[in-house]
Amino acid sequence: MSVLAWIIAASIAGGVLSVLGAAVFALNTRMQRHVGSMVSYAIGALLGAVFLDILPEAIKLTSNVAALSGTVLFGILLFFVLEKLVLWRHCHHEHCEAHELLKAEHGHDHGRSGMMIMVGDTFHNFVDGVIIAAAFMTDMRLGMVTALAIIAHEIPQEVGDFAILLHSGYSKAKALQLNLISSFASVAGGVLGYLTLHTMQSWIPSLLALAAASMIYVAVADLIPGLHKRAQLRDTVQQAVLIMLGVATVGIMMVLMAE
Repeated sequence: MSVLAWIIAASIAGGVLSVLGAAVFALNTRMQRHVGSMVSYAIGALLGAVFLDILPEAIKLTSNVAALSGTVLFGILLFFVLEKLVLWRHCHHEHCEAHELLKAEHGHDHGRSGMMIMVGDTFHNFVDGVIIAAAFMTDMRLGMVTALAIIAHEIPQEVGDFAILLHSGYSKAKALQLNLISSFASVAGGVLGYLTLHTMQSWIPSLLALAAASMIYVAVADLIPGLHKRAQLRDTVQQAVLIMLGVATVGIMMVLMAE
């Protein structure tokens, strides 16, 4: 397949699999108790993709490692500010509806509710598509690993988003439909990234650095705090094992695709 075909396929697969996976967990009472395990695995996949593949690849492509590191730092601060803006816009007091729902359901929060969740998700999915395009245009293996990491972190986020839509009064079918429509923004981002990045190759290291920043921020700021709510030794050991399993999955994929 051509690079563009891989980008489109990965974007579609990432969006559809994350939404369907989230729907299974959000709508199946038995599956909901495994959300914590899935979050732990997603953290490992995210951090593994960042430190084993994305950042090393970005360093290879740049002549200024200090500037690249600065881009990662800028990205982390940027995502912090963006999340704060969303919180200020929708939660004007400590116990806002979106916070309480997600704390009760999943142990972490994103501070979004109603239709605003679709606006945020659509933009996020579009950026994911651009990131996937940049990764595939750099290296096929990097593209695969990046797509896997995006799917891994999108599922637990989509579970929370799905719950908010249901809480906001949408039917299960409507919530699923809206999430699927939003997921296809990643295809638009992937195609646009492919068409524009050919003429802006110098942007790829910075985009990879921003991708790394977003994954680090999601793992450390959104997902890990929720794990601390289960502080028992057994839970801690399980979380650590699943995080290492997520990292190992990325490592194994890198080895297999390098052969």
